[in-house]
Amino acid sequence: MGMQCKICAKTPAVGNQKTYRGKAKYLGGVGKKITGTSRRVYYPNLQSIRIVLDGKTVRANVCVQCIRSGRITRPVKRKAFATPTV
Repeated sequence: MGMQCKICAKTPAVGNQKTYRGKAKYLGGVGKKITGTSRRVYYPNLQSIRIVLDGKTVRANVCVQCIRSGRITRPVKRKAFATPTV
């Protein structure tokens, strides 16, 4: 499915965008007033990366929160260096 995290199934969320007019109180005004609201969509921050899923390396769309929290495992690019024994 498009625009969905493969790990946590995070999808776009809907909310309101508010429009203000006026000057803020801390700047010397009488305060900001809401003059309108309109619907908007909050998209998850998805990145297409290679992950290990069920023992196989696949490319998947994963949200940044899953990447940073360590919920995924990245594939090993090369074997670790070992000194040769003589």
